[in-house]
Amino acid sequence: MDMGGILVYVLLFLPTLLSYIFLRRTHKRKPQQRAKLPPGSMGWPYIGETLQLYSKDPNVFFAAKQKSYGEIFKTHILGCPCVMLASPEAARFVLVTEAHLFKPTYPKSKEQMIGPSALFFHQGNYHTRIRKLVQGSLAPDSIRKLIPNIEAVTVSTLESWAGGHVVNTYNEMKKFSFDVGILAIFGSLDAYHREELKKNYCIVDKGYNSFPTNIPGTPYHNAVLARKRLSQILSEIISERREMRVVEKDILGCLMNSKDEKGNILTEDQIADNIIGVLFAAKDTTASVLTWILKYFHDDPKLLEAVKAEQKAIYESNDEGKQPLTWAQTRKMVLTQRVILESLRMASIISFTFREAVVDVEYKGYLIPKGWKVMPLFRNIHHDPGLFPDPHKFDPSRFEVAPKPNTFMPFGNGAHACPGNELAKLEMLILIHHLVTKFRWEVVGPQSGIQYGPFPVPQHGLPARFWKESGKQTQHGCA
Repeated sequence: MDMGGILVYVLLFLPTLLSYIFLRRTHKRKPQQRAKLPPGSMGWPYIGETLQLYSKDPNVFFAAKQKSYGEIFKTHILGCPCVMLASPEAARFVLVTEAHLFKPTYPKSKEQMIGPSALFFHQGNYHTRIRKLVQGSLAPDSIRKLIPNIEAVTVSTLESWAGGHVVNTYNEMKKFSFDVGILAIFGSLDAYHREELKKNYCIVDKGYNSFPTNIPGTPYHNAVLARKRLSQILSEIISERREMRVVEKDILGCLMNSKDEKGNILTEDQIADNIIGVLFAAKDTTASVLTWILKYFHDDPKLLEAVKAEQKAIYESNDEGKQPLTWAQTRKMVLTQRVILESLRMASIISFTFREAVVDVEYKGYLIPKGWKVMPLFRNIHHDPGLFPDPHKFDPSRFEVAPKPNTFMPFGNGAHACPGNELAKLEMLILIHHLVTKFRWEVVGPQSGIQYGPFPVPQHGLPARFWKESGKQTQHGCA
């Protein structure tokens, strides 16, 4: 974020900042209160520590805070007073054992973009109902039926990269993850609606992390308009299904056919919000991890050869890839699964999550005031040398033994953990299988550096060239 963008953020959140100052003074007027605020700096008046956070690698910012203040500390960023938690026990306290004291929270602009009815904006009965529907549609018994279709998308995607032209790996992985998300949500979908969804979703995606200025021509304004079109497209799809009286067990079908205890069905807006929420949750995060996996393979040729050997054995047992993968075979990809888990730990795509205290909460003698944001720092926990020795070394063997509870949370934890984690891991396994058994690639340009947008990915999206596997192409790079 540039300096101009930061200053605009400051102006945007000025009312929140002023209310914070009032809140801070209010707490100072209660000397009889035993609990105290956690240690830490609130930064400059109004601005807080937003400049410090956005002027450096955010991981450096959080690590420096933890080193100075310990595992619980306060700060003030983007107009919000925050308490940050960097221990497994604290994360469990907020996300699991006392989750009712902390509600999910997002900036209003992002909530508007996805839709206020999306499941991860809610607590209580509505959240439980929608989560159960989505989780059931993405359970192993459901997604194992998607394997042939995911394979077809995978092969088509990889074929489009072949030929030696440079591709932006991250952007291509986003397209792949989107197509898999469409499969899980709609099953089969006609080409027109698929393309319209993709076109408008891409516009929403570009505006989602832009500054929320609803002025014509800005990315955010364009995204708001595209979001309305997405609702219209989804309304058309729902109407067609109802006219055809189609009953499917995909996510859309489960949402359409759901009734609460009073017999009420979900509105079209509620269905649309949750479908778009699932796409947002599935697309960029999975694409980021897949991009990092290719980077880790590039950096460790011996690891790549070991994974390739594991996958070649499965490939050969399937008559040189002429037979489709089975669910049982994906469960036997032991080393590949450890590579995925270690990639999730190392990259920590979701570095933290936001909650908001709904009442004053005391934790380990510290006060978390009502209305303050609370941020369990997953990355700090995943990179804690006391939990993961030599944490900056990529070492899949560390997952030969299951990590201690609440120390590995790539998909979150508790009632709001990602319900699509099994689908995400399945599509990673399938793509890796076809990539290492049929293709070769080389990374182009700088080999180091990280960019944030907002998820961490290798610099420039890891530009690379890909070729179909053949004896004549052994001179080409990494696989």
